[in-house]
Amino acid sequence: MTSPLFPGLSATRRTLLKSAGKASAVLAAAALTLSACSTGPASSAPAETGSEGQFPVTIEHVYGETTIEKQPTRVATVSWVNDDVAIALGVVPVGVPKNEWGGNDKGSTPWKDAVLEKLGAGFGTEKAPAQYSEADGINFTEVAKLNPDVILAAYSGLTEEDYKKLSEIAPVVAHPELAYGTSWQDSTSIIGKALGKEAEAAKLISDTEATIKEKVAEYPQIQGKSFIYGNLEPAKGDGVNVYTANDNRPRFLSEIGMKLAPVVEEKSKGSKEFFLPWSAEKANELESDVFVTWVPDSSTTKAIKADPLLSQIPAIKDGALVADSDNTLTLSISASSPLSLPWSLDTFLPQLATAADAVK
Repeated sequence: MTSPLFPGLSATRRTLLKSAGKASAVLAAAALTLSACSTGPASSAPAETGSEGQFPVTIEHVYGETTIEKQPTRVATVSWVNDDVAIALGVVPVGVPKNEWGGNDKGSTPWKDAVLEKLGAGFGTEKAPAQYSEADGINFTEVAKLNPDVILAAYSGLTEEDYKKLSEIAPVVAHPELAYGTSWQDSTSIIGKALGKEAEAAKLISDTEATIKEKVAEYPQIQGKSFIYGNLEPAKGDGVNVYTANDNRPRFLSEIGMKLAPVVEEKSKGSKEFFLPWSAEKANELESDVFVTWVPDSSTTKAIKADPLLSQIPAIKDGALVADSDNTLTLSISASSPLSLPWSLDTFLPQLATAADAVK
C-alpha cells in the first residue's frame, strides 16, 4: 500500500487512487474465502480482562462506529503502525502487511522483529504472522483468507469503499478522522480498547513518552528551535512539499520541544491534508531554524545545497539541514509507533542536535 510515508508525493497520490479500482475482482475472491479454514497463525492468548477489558466495545471512527462483541483472538492489520501497536501490547496478529519500503529482507523492521522474537513469533517461525503485500492497495483476498475476527486500521487512509469491503470480512477499526493523521498515542488507545487492553495501552503510552523525554533531555539545543519537515527534489519546479501539523513527522518534533515554523503553522490551519505543495521559486520564504527532509542518497543532499532555488531556504543556507537517507529511520518517524520511536532516537536526535548547533 502506498501512503504518505513515501517521499515521492506526486506518485503517492496516483498510487493511492489505484486501490479503489480493484473492487470487483478482489471482493468476489474475498467472499469465497470467508468460510474457508484458516491458513494463518492464531494470535497470542488474550490477557485476563478486568473492568477495562469488558466486551462488547464500540469504537467511533470516520465512517461511523464498530462494535466488537468479544475479545478478539484473530487480529489482522492493514497499513502501518497498527501491527506495531498490537505486537507491543503482546498480541501476535494472524496477518500483517509487509514493510516493502524501509523494511528488511524479512519484509519487517528491527523494532517489530525484536518484540516478535520475544513473543516466540519471529518471522520464519511457525507462530509468525502471515504477511501480505499492500503495494497495490489493501489486499482484501489475503486478509479474508486468515478469517480474522477484527481488522485494525486506526492509522490508515482507508476509503469508505475499502472500509465497506473489509467489513464484509470482519469488524473494522478505521481511523478516527483524517487519513494517516492518527497520532501514535491515539492509535495505541484505540487499539488497546479494541483488544481489551486499555490499561496496558495507557501504560505503553506513558512508558514510551517517558523514554522519549529521557532521551530528548540529552540534547537541550533542540528545544525551542523552529523547524520545517518536508521533501525536496532538486531541479524540479514543483520539487518542494511541506508536511503540515496533521502529519506525524511534524507532530513528533513538536512533542519533543521544537516549534513548527510559523509559515507552515499558518498554512496548516483548517487543512485536512498531510502536506502542502510549495513552489521552488518561493523556497526562500520557508523560514525556520532547521529543515528536515528525506533523500535517497548523499549526492541528492549535495544537489539540494547546490540548487539555485532550494539552496535559498534559510536553514539550508545556515547549514541546518537534516537530510536523512536511511529509509528505515524515515519509516520509524513517519509511521511512528510505541515500538518505532524509541528505536529511532539514538540516531535521529543527534542529527537534529547537529543541525540545531548550526543555527545562527
